[in-house]
Amino acid sequence: MMQIVASGLKRSLPPKLVDELLAAYEEAKQNYYVGGLRLSAVEGGRFCEAAFRLLEHITTGKPTLLNRSLDTDRLILALSNLPTAAHPDSIRIHIPRALRVVYDIRNKRDAAHLADGIDPNLQDATLVVSMLDWVTAEFVRIYHGVTADEAQSIIGALVTRQVPAVQDFDGFLKILNTSLKASEYVLLILYERGNAGATYDQIESWVHPGMRANLQRTLRRLTDDQAYIHSAKGKYLLTKSGAGEVERKKLHATD
Repeated sequence: MMQIVASGLKRSLPPKLVDELLAAYEEAKQNYYVGGLRLSAVEGGRFCEAAFRLLEHITTGKPTLLNRSLDTDRLILALSNLPTAAHPDSIRIHIPRALRVVYDIRNKRDAAHLADGIDPNLQDATLVVSMLDWVTAEFVRIYHGVTADEAQSIIGALVTRQVPAVQDFDGFLKILNTSLKASEYVLLILYERGNAGATYDQIESWVHPGMRANLQRTLRRLTDDQAYIHSAKGKYLLTKSGAGEVERKKLHATD
């Protein structure tokens, strides 16, 4: 999926900047899912550096070199002053303002927060990755020629929860944590798969051989008794409760 997005964007945008954008996006999402909250904010800043330069390329054809500093305040003002008919509102207004929020969080992530019981790192990182999702989806929508819903669906499948405890060998998911129970195996597989889900045959091929005899019973329990997964259109998908269970037990970690 990442290659599909990259190739589509590269038809209209500089390949180097597209690679920088998607690499930072991927790193931020992976860090977020494994608890690297501060790193998510840092990668969010790197994402902004690439995205601002893409906006420069789109509107002027002359992006700031990667080894030179950006004047983001000047750029945001210049973009907002472009004629309405020159570029979509997302390019002139919405994306720049979203990037400004991410940039400010990255630069001020160590600032003091009120003692309100909310972990500011989680709070900030959640906002950052949501903004990155939206900005990337906008680039996909505009330069892949798809609808907003289609773009968001593509982004939903872009970086599924790639986690240390799962390794993908040309489509075969290998669970690296050998101490998991059958139900935990299934949850972790579906956590990794994200919006793509998995068929029964796929799950059967990926679980430990000793778990296959009772796999249907395991899936029924996870679906009907615990509501950790949902079955639809021949696929199993993880529910919010199921994702929460993976994260609560830290099944996605390798140690």
